[in-house]
Amino acid sequence: MEYFWKQQDDIPAGMGYPLFGKEHIACTAVTLLTVVIFICIFKSCNRKTQGRILKLIPVFLVLLETFKDLFLVSVGRFGRWYLPLHVCSMGIYVFSFCEFLPWNKAKKVFGEIALVLIMPGALAALIFPDWTVYYPVFNFINLYAYVWHGLLVLYPLLLLIKREVQPSLKHIHYILIFLAVVVPPIYLFDKAYNVNYFFVNWPERDTPLAWLASFMGNPGYLFGYGILALLVILVVYTILSSISISS
Repeated sequence: MEYFWKQQDDIPAGMGYPLFGKEHIACTAVTLLTVVIFICIFKSCNRKTQGRILKLIPVFLVLLETFKDLFLVSVGRFGRWYLPLHVCSMGIYVFSFCEFLPWNKAKKVFGEIALVLIMPGALAALIFPDWTVYYPVFNFINLYAYVWHGLLVLYPLLLLIKREVQPSLKHIHYILIFLAVVVPPIYLFDKAYNVNYFFVNWPERDTPLAWLASFMGNPGYLFGYGILALLVILVVYTILSSISISS
């Protein structure tokens, strides 16, 4: 607990834990089990309560992000690396737009983006976390990361359960337009300020992107990154379609 309220620059090297080690597996398992428990609770609620829960999640994400930033400011470690511009940080905006924009179309568009793009990204982050090398298990940033990504998995699934989103491959343009709008300015920001939001400046180690870069180089891996992202989107649509058919 000595390092609970410490940022990675104030933690000695070697205090993290290995990818796919027992700590990583346990933390991910607990996160996903908690998601399942919340889904069961959600199913037992009436539709009015379900609607309130859905609205509460993006609000909680904003509060959680604000608390994290205030913590980083308090220890003098907030900087351009901690802006809400990561793939998974997009959940703040996408979920909020989905819940609070006054148009029914917004619910369908941003709900599908949440389900097809944000949720798989969050699952990938839980499988290939980039924070475990820096932080011990009992550290605020480590626990925050699991809570954050757990919520990014939970919310889209709740939308699907409540049938507020009906994903279809015919809507793939929602996802592609969103990426076309978001990725170019983030790429330019990454290049201008030497940061790595969306992993478009360099691949994170021990991830599929690092494997792509090992033989495609940098920035050559970006082509493979785009193909991989498209394949994942198609696979997610296929899985969701099969679920819809079976239900």
